Amino acid sequence: MDVGIIGAGPTGLFLGVALARRGHRVTAVDRDPGPAVDGTWPRRGVMQFHHAHGFRPPVTAALLAEVPEAYAAWLSLGAEPVTLPSDSTEPVLIGTKSRRMTFERALRSVAVREPGLDVRRGHVDGVVTTDGRATGLVVDGATLPCDLVLDASGRSGRVTRDLRETPTTGGSCGIAYVDRQYQLLPGAEPGPLLNPIVWAADPDGYQVLLFTHEHGIFSVLLIRPTHTRELVGLAHDRAFDAAAAAIPGLAAWTDPERSRPITSVLPGGNLVNWYRSQRGPHGRLALPGLVFVGDSVCTTTPIFGRGITTSLMQARALLALVDDGVEDPVELGEQFDAWCETSMRPWVEDHVAMDRSTRDRWSGRDVDLGGRLSSDVLLAAVDGPLRDLRATALPYLSMAEGPASLDPLQEPVRRLLATGWRPPVDEGPSRAELAAIVAAAA
Repeated sequence: MDVGIIGAGPTGLFLGVALARRGHRVTAVDRDPGPAVDGTWPRRGVMQFHHAHGFRPPVTAALLAEVPEAYAAWLSLGAEPVTLPSDSTEPVLIGTKSRRMTFERALRSVAVREPGLDVRRGHVDGVVTTDGRATGLVVDGATLPCDLVLDASGRSGRVTRDLRETPTTGGSCGIAYVDRQYQLLPGAEPGPLLNPIVWAADPDGYQVLLFTHEHGIFSVLLIRPTHTRELVGLAHDRAFDAAAAAIPGLAAWTDPERSRPITSVLPGGNLVNWYRSQRGPHGRLALPGLVFVGDSVCTTTPIFGRGITTSLMQARALLALVDDGVEDPVELGEQFDAWCETSMRPWVEDHVAMDRSTRDRWSGRDVDLGGRLSSDVLLAAVDGPLRDLRATALPYLSMAEGPASLDPLQEPVRRLLATGWRPPVDEGPSRAELAAIVAAAA
């Protein structure tokens, strides 16, 4: 069949290669021209392209299953798989250290050479419909006939926006962040880590998160509530530097004798958690023959680095339906929507609950012992007094299993909270103290 894909980011390229290898004729359309001759890649319009990303084990599994050459290219560009010892003979993969630019560059290098896949630069003006189903795309004014249209244009895609119902779950997180990339100096050792990939701190009223990448590069995120303007000055390099120097642990990483910044501060947009089904306002499929996939279905707070992982999980589920011979456009949309409801929506709901918990903590509210405990509270407990139960959380952390896998921790953690224990506040200036530091530097 002829397949048209709106968007040539990670989801669109992955699906494009996989479908072409199944004998389909695929065209992926994106306004971005790809990397420049000198190697730079602004990726305008994709704010998150230069921000921190996490790559969970399902990403590696997806590449090895469908595009192993891209995995090899990723490693050749410096991506670093991270494993932990296990009771079995084989170590357990917990993630891969890499920037999104590096990942996308590797995947694109394979996609542009794939027979049967045309990665075309252009603007999708609209979707062609015939007798109530999608039959093609309008690309720069010309019609591209398609048997199947995939919308992999991300959370901000506009071409099909009016066809769909409003998000059924989620909304604004009430949280914003700024991000900056650094690189360790030659021979310098990394700073403190919670695990081989991440360092985090949760002082009074804000959060700090550090993702490690390839070649000693790391990203620092400073995360704040959006209801107050007192930390907006973090968008300035001098203010960011002053804040980093004032937060123990982060100061060790960003010490000029250990690392150097390689970007200015990168502002983040308004963070949202959204789950959007395949349906339109009428409750039926928005348009048979058009399937939404990736961030256009499941958008989560980037703080946990799950975006590309959930997108490729969706892509593999869609490919499984194609492999099973599901060709009817209504049946394909309905079955994929049902899978997303059970396998993607819980991740969004999980993020909504954790962001609410974070905002409550920043506002001084206590944990609600009568309600369902959010995953961040459960994880804090197994990182602390209930460390003997940490193995229960590993499938969730690796995204091998969904949020429901943490259910056995609900009652043990509730009993712990009843003793008066609460997730600890990490060392660092309070939000008010940090605001004063930022104001002085800015």
